[in-house]
Amino acid sequence: MTYVSDKTLADRWSIHRVSVWRMAKADPNFPKPVKLSPGTTRWKLADIEAWETTRGQAVQS
Repeated sequence: MTYVSDKTLADRWSIHRVSVWRMAKADPNFPKPVKLSPGTTRWKLADIEAWETTRGQAVQS
């Protein structure tokens, strides 16, 4: 299983790291982060890709 950080997601979407956390808080459909250890929170890449797909389909509709 591959996990990605807020920095990786920010780079992926060309946004600031804080924006990733804002999206996670504001969008109930945004994948939940996984706390791997104290001070280490990541997202499952598969969950992010699935969210991107559903978001893309919603935009196209």
